[in-house]
Amino acid sequence: MTTLAATAMPRPTVKPPEPVVAVRRLEVAYDKGAPVLRGVDLDLFRGETVALLGASGSGKSTLMRSLTGFAPITAGRVEVVGHDVARLHRRDRRALRAQVGQVFQQFNLIPRLSVLTNVLAGGLHDAGPFNLVGGFTREQRTRALELLDRVGIAHKASEPARSLSGGQQQRVAIARALMQRPRLILADEPVASLDPRLADSVLTLLRDIALQDGIPVLVSLHVLPLALAHSDRIVGLRHGEVVVSAPTAHLDAAALAEVYDDGGDGDEHDID
Repeated sequence: MTTLAATAMPRPTVKPPEPVVAVRRLEVAYDKGAPVLRGVDLDLFRGETVALLGASGSGKSTLMRSLTGFAPITAGRVEVVGHDVARLHRRDRRALRAQVGQVFQQFNLIPRLSVLTNVLAGGLHDAGPFNLVGGFTREQRTRALELLDRVGIAHKASEPARSLSGGQQQRVAIARALMQRPRLILADEPVASLDPRLADSVLTLLRDIALQDGIPVLVSLHVLPLALAHSDRIVGLRHGEVVVSAPTAHLDAAALAEVYDDGGDGDEHDID
């Protein structure tokens, strides 16, 4: 009887996903002073929400600013949506920033303008000649209304932004960021001025956007339970260095205490 030797079939090679953001050994210093960030590494991938933790002065906002060229990169490498940020010329930096949606603690809306107009402002970078007369296309208006519906406040479209509650204004700001069709969302303390219930709803919305649209969201927070409940990974900064970087499922409040040991100026933080 003739037997045939089994032939091992080669296993297909699975290529790891490319990060949308790749930061390597980043150093940031202002006016030749002491570095604010030292040796920071960070990857952000499509569809994930990453919480950035740290005490006041730890470098969270500086790290976010470095991703769009607003902070001086004095050493290391920062690549965002295919751009080498440190090497970009002014026009290219504007193009990069058009691909990065930003959500801030203070909302940064124009209070007297309508909710709809505030969202439309997120599309100014591609409004073409309509920019010159302050108008928008029908397609842009339709998209803005769809985004307002997505964040749950389409019924407020014609009202002035100043008439909305804080949680509603932050939803407008998120819709405005989505109007850019961003490839990355940076949310710098987006729920710091909201009560816990509203904070939960806004962070849930941001995480849903990351998952459904495949847009990575980097969100800085100071309340540990919110970070643990609303992120896939947590990166902790202390004195400008990364001291924690791990999947959220592997962390708890005790593991994150290191982030706040000797953390800056002693600002309070919530760990309960």
